[in-house]
Amino acid sequence: MHFARRPEFRHRIVFLEDYDIKVGRYLYQGVDVWLNTPRRPLEASGTSGMKATANGAINISVLDGWWDEAYDGTNGWAIGRGEEYQDAAYHDQVESQAIYKMLEGEVVPMFYTRGRDGLPREWIRRMKHAMRTVCPVFSAYRMVKEYTERMYLPAGGLWDILAANGLERGGALAAWKERVGAHWKEVAVLEVAAELVVPLEVSTTRPVRAEIALGSLSPEDVSVALYSGPLAAGSEIASATVSDMKVEGSPRPGVYLYTGMLQGRTTGLHGFQVRILPAHEDLASPLAMNCIAWG
Repeated sequence: MHFARRPEFRHRIVFLEDYDIKVGRYLYQGVDVWLNTPRRPLEASGTSGMKATANGAINISVLDGWWDEAYDGTNGWAIGRGEEYQDAAYHDQVESQAIYKMLEGEVVPMFYTRGRDGLPREWIRRMKHAMRTVCPVFSAYRMVKEYTERMYLPAGGLWDILAANGLERGGALAAWKERVGAHWKEVAVLEVAAELVVPLEVSTTRPVRAEIALGSLSPEDVSVALYSGPLAAGSEIASATVSDMKVEGSPRPGVYLYTGMLQGRTTGLHGFQVRILPAHEDLASPLAMNCIAWG
């Protein structure tokens, strides 16, 4: 079903100029399929697809932005499997062919297969499933509620704590941040020891030991963790899990021995790294200081 090559379809494509909210309102109400084709990983979000589902449309999209989270295999269609390409022209060619194949083999037959009542029953089932799985989660209401519960209320509570007694704890936190920031260059992973020859089986654990240099800082100033997970393309860790490592001793001044357990969760090649971040009970986020060390 190559639309560009079939003359009868050339006059069925409409380009809407000056697209705005008013035009979008009518478009969302009348569309059956919402096609979104960004080049992964350049999609910012994808709110248009969320609104389309609320109006009964079914999404066909690249696995990027919101659709990478929302797609469950049966609430729409995914273009590709999340691949990324260096060659943009090849990228477009691969995904365009995938779209044509999907339209011809799945989407169009499902839409036009009607029962005795003239209704596309399988299409309606997919549409309802899309609305059930997408609308409650990917909405402005859920977003505002989550921001309020996870960000605004905790931030307000933290302000009350830091500002009490003439900014007593706020001043102490500021002094701590200045000290840790000044000495972070002394933080490093000196050595990591783990048994890597024998494969790590699922549901088993293996100890990992790391020698960490903290310099003028102390173990109370940092959190040390194992960052581990399956290896994706390019030997990058995908779907990582984080588990804390505990300090066991100090072989010499400024250097500490940490231990942790590497857990086998799935089959296949896995990797891990030791990660060090600042840690303080009044720090809103350990990433706020732009201090991190890997080993």
